[in-house]
Amino acid sequence: MKIHWFQHVPFEGLGAIEGWLTARGHTLTSTRFWAGETAPAKVDGFDWLIVMGGPMNVNQYRDFPWLKAEKRVVREAVAAGKRVLGVCLGAQLIADALGGKVYQNAEREIGWFPVTAVPEGKGAVLEFPAETMVFHWHGDTFSLPPGAVWLARSEACEHQAFAVGARVLGLQFHLEMTPDDVARIAKECADELTAGKFVQSAQAIVERAKTENAAGVLMERLLALIERG
Repeated sequence: MKIHWFQHVPFEGLGAIEGWLTARGHTLTSTRFWAGETAPAKVDGFDWLIVMGGPMNVNQYRDFPWLKAEKRVVREAVAAGKRVLGVCLGAQLIADALGGKVYQNAEREIGWFPVTAVPEGKGAVLEFPAETMVFHWHGDTFSLPPGAVWLARSEACEHQAFAVGARVLGLQFHLEMTPDDVARIAKECADELTAGKFVQSAQAIVERAKTENAAGVLMERLLALIERG
């Protein structure tokens, strides 16, 4: 398949997703908004859209005017039956584009915390396992857009994952980050690591990344399910 992905900042890429896709013969193209590139005018040039993370808010149009075009592409891709995966900011953009709301979460959630499956997602194509340790870096959250199925929650944040059918998935957390990716975001966004109930230290975050593998297992399972569509 032809995969197109959106990058908002240079230190948040596809991570382990890239190797998984290329190993299966899929071709990759991208829009690097941070480098001044523009969103595709139409969605007929790709089969699967992946929207990655970033520190900006989904409505921060004054600073990032490309957000409006990005939301248009997300909305049109879903309407056209494309596969769409959103990670962190990407999940928020999908929720917003499809009629949900994005707002400040009661707690910032930065570090390694488990997400748990919710009853509402039981039997869904993209159903979650009972519990998985994953990596978080967010202060905002979203309401579920119309037609979405709630899949997972955490102690700090109720809406961690949702699906729309079998091809659209929003993940508030990161499954794709390698230890190097985690170290990079911990350095680039170090100013956000201030005291909080669900905020871990940079050292704890980076060290934990070296031993965690459950997130990668879940990532591969979910990617295979979306690929199958």
